[in-house]
Amino acid sequence: MSAYRAPLRDMEFVVRELAGLAEVAALPGFGEAVDVASEVLEQAATFARDVLDPLNASGDREGCTWRDGVVTTPRGFKEAYRRFAEDGWIGLAVPETYGGGGLPQVLSGPVHEMWTAANLGFSNAPGLCQNAIETLELNASEDQKRLFIPKLISGEWTGTMDLTEPQAGSDLAAVRTRAVPDGDRYRLSGQKIFITYGEHDIAENIVHLVLARLPDAPNGTKGISMFAVPKFLMEPDGSLGARNDVWCASIEHKLGIKASPTCTINFGERDGGALGELVGEPNRGMEYMFVMMNAARFGVGVQGIGLAERAYQRAREFAEERVQGRDLRTLADRSASPVPIVRHPDVRRMLGEMKALTEAMRALAYVTAASLDHAARHPDETVRAQHRAFLELMTPIVKGWCTETGVEIASTALQVFGGMGFVEETGVAQQYRDVRITSIYEGTTGIQALDLVGRKILRDGGATAGRVIREIHDCARALESDADSTLRAIGERLARATSALGTATKSLLAQGDIVEAAAASVPYLKLWGVVAGGWQIARSAQIARARLAEADDAFYRGKIDTALFYCDHVLSRAAWYAESIASRASILETRAATAQAVAR
Repeated sequence: MSAYRAPLRDMEFVVRELAGLAEVAALPGFGEAVDVASEVLEQAATFARDVLDPLNASGDREGCTWRDGVVTTPRGFKEAYRRFAEDGWIGLAVPETYGGGGLPQVLSGPVHEMWTAANLGFSNAPGLCQNAIETLELNASEDQKRLFIPKLISGEWTGTMDLTEPQAGSDLAAVRTRAVPDGDRYRLSGQKIFITYGEHDIAENIVHLVLARLPDAPNGTKGISMFAVPKFLMEPDGSLGARNDVWCASIEHKLGIKASPTCTINFGERDGGALGELVGEPNRGMEYMFVMMNAARFGVGVQGIGLAERAYQRAREFAEERVQGRDLRTLADRSASPVPIVRHPDVRRMLGEMKALTEAMRALAYVTAASLDHAARHPDETVRAQHRAFLELMTPIVKGWCTETGVEIASTALQVFGGMGFVEETGVAQQYRDVRITSIYEGTTGIQALDLVGRKILRDGGATAGRVIREIHDCARALESDADSTLRAIGERLARATSALGTATKSLLAQGDIVEAAAASVPYLKLWGVVAGGWQIARSAQIARARLAEADDAFYRGKIDTALFYCDHVLSRAAWYAESIASRASILETRAATAQAVAR
């Protein structure tokens, strides 16, 4: 099978036409974004194809190894990370003050998609570094910023987020790791699990951002602080000093992403405590960690898109090459030759759904990334607030819907391959195994859905959701009144789906019961994804029709065809989700009946 190739034409279309790169470039500090965008994306695509993709299958086969607390990554990873850092990719969106590239997040989206599509196991390391840098930039002291951020950007150090503990899982209120003052630093003791790149050999040092409790901390999440705990301590001259009391006890043996070490980390098991520095103020660790978690959630959503794109490319290539069966139109002709399976109707349906869903996810994610830039830098506070609200609403949707859909698309790709997909040699099985974690780590789909209905819908009475729904309705109405019959059809289908979303939202708000809302939360999140993705797909068709009036272009004709396919075959899911949400009470009744049966 051929190497992954970034869909640069579609990426540029979304960044420039849908996400509004020109408007982002008008924000303070982003003036060069329009001019450098094409070059940045092309260079990233080349790196993904030539450096990361060749290590993807071999990294999966070799995996990581653990011996006496030392983790060794697959062959080639250390050298690839060095090149990655030297080329400046780690600090792409970091302010130039710290040695970064200073580019907007709307360009980081497609670049991150390329890394994850080419090699998900590798991409987790720089992805966590970027999240750690942002967290430190916003919350650390100036001395800590000067110490840690340049080292992370240069690739000399990597960063982790250390949250989960064996007894706590996703319930961070149950964190038990302790931090005891020791002079101007703290000694940490406790255990963290599922720490991605918590130990490795690709960089000389690791800075762990750890959630822990001070001796006098209140219970629950209000008593959690954040600490920066390096693997090796620093000497006054900036060189590496003694090994800190931070040790990798084991790594997980996993279904997928085998090239990405998932570690159990023990703090303070050998030398009385791991030395660390308090980041920010005491007992505000959850607040700070949410910066990192939100960035990670968005990043994982993009991982779902990247692996969906890779799976689609593999399935399309196989369908065009695999010759099997006769064309249904020639079944009566026994002399007819077999045809490529791409000629079979159900294979075309599967490929059509994969393509349409991937393009819808990409559009929604990049538009959300643009709001991140506006929320951070727009000179008008009212505009910043609107973009923050949109960003907060869309983050759990991008994370939840894009990863669930990525799993669906990888599964469909395997189905296109048939039995050939179930064996490792074809490579598509790895995509299926790798993508499966994306709907689990950084908060399962259920956790994202609870965040959506609890914090984003019920808390503000649906104000932000209502504003976005009205915006989608406006888009649908504009299409319904268009002179072009295809755009009218797209508008009609989008209008129906948006009405279903509006009705479901009003129903949840009218009930006001968090338990019933939780019962319907995942279908509600998926309903949002389908409709919001359809909104961006419809906008794509609208823009493509305008471009075709200027000159014929197969790319723009394809955008309209894909939009119509999406509206016919994907937006129709909205009615089913809405019906499931309306029936949420029966979910609770079924649960109660099951509990009674078990009790007997």
